[in-house]
Amino acid sequence: MATTTRTPDDLVDEGRDHLNATRRRHPAGRLRPGRATGTCLAILGLVGFLTLFGLVMVISASSVTDLKEHGTTWYSFKRQALWAIVGTFGLVLAVRVHYRRWRRWAGPMLVGSLALLVLVLVPGIGAEANGASRWIGVGALRVQPSEFAKLAVLLFVAKLLSDREREGKARVAALTLKPTLVVFGAVAALLMLQPNLGTTIALGAIVLTMLFIHGARVHHLGGIALLGAGAAAFLALQASYRRARVTAFLNPWADPSDTGYQTIQSLVGIASGGLFGVGLGASRAKYEFLPEAHTDFIFAIVAEELGLLGAAVVIGLFVALVYFGVRVALDTADPFGRLVATGITTWFGVQAFINIGAVVAVLPITGVPLPFVSFGGSSLVVTLVAAGILANIASHAE
Repeated sequence: MATTTRTPDDLVDEGRDHLNATRRRHPAGRLRPGRATGTCLAILGLVGFLTLFGLVMVISASSVTDLKEHGTTWYSFKRQALWAIVGTFGLVLAVRVHYRRWRRWAGPMLVGSLALLVLVLVPGIGAEANGASRWIGVGALRVQPSEFAKLAVLLFVAKLLSDREREGKARVAALTLKPTLVVFGAVAALLMLQPNLGTTIALGAIVLTMLFIHGARVHHLGGIALLGAGAAAFLALQASYRRARVTAFLNPWADPSDTGYQTIQSLVGIASGGLFGVGLGASRAKYEFLPEAHTDFIFAIVAEELGLLGAAVVIGLFVALVYFGVRVALDTADPFGRLVATGITTWFGVQAFINIGAVVAVLPITGVPLPFVSFGGSSLVVTLVAAGILANIASHAE
């Protein structure tokens, strides 16, 4: 009797078919009204707590350098609080606006983001810091277009994929894979000219996850992922500062006073915190021992001041946020809403993983902020708006 060998793609397709069949049998079985409200409130509660917690940690981590450079311990806190207020207005607006409206705005948003990414590279317009040109603005008022590009690409890819949903699996690769990769490739090229490898990697993970959920073949995505990993490794070795980061990741103690300094100081701060921490505001690493203490390495200050338990709570909050995001994505029947929820959830989870992984030295340093917590106005505003969109999807999935 002949047996049929099933490939990994076949198994994945069977799982997708089962999930779609369940949705058809239970068209209202997305989120029950009570559950939808609970999920929406849970997302908003987690995001609100992380944002307020981030404000507290920003003033703690930045107080010493702000006092030295600006004559006040409140400088960074005031700026972050202002952006938090702007972001909160954006979140409230996103919660109140039906998520399907973003489908119409996706194209113009992508074009606008591409224009801003080009302007960043124009001398006299783009502002440079730490060897990278990633900002537009004057003085303290600067925005980072790459943060807005993440949301724009996410929404445009969701629109592109959902528009082709009715074409069937056989034509997914031909109709959506190539144009999606063209869009991602254009944005990635502009990001790498800044250069901004961390955002490029995070955006790549978002797009690949959305393609997988949509129905792209596993072997196609695996090949793309391998190609992307190879390209990232190649680019990481081309620039001297990236080579230094890779070297510091592999062995920070080889050059403890230069390339490995930041990683070592981060680990020292985390170790100093022990189980319960040295106390809120009592960090020693922020006394100019740890560079970028209030931005990309704020998690090290969290672990030092609040200990392993405090750090575990922060990680738990992100895990909970991802859990509720996944639940929204699984329970949303509308293709566009499902893809947007998938992209936003992947964004929050992957970015938190990359940031914390770099701080604890299990990943190379890439300059990716911790969502809602790290200092940075553009990142905070855009992530709050994205969280509002996710909450809106949850509220309508019933």
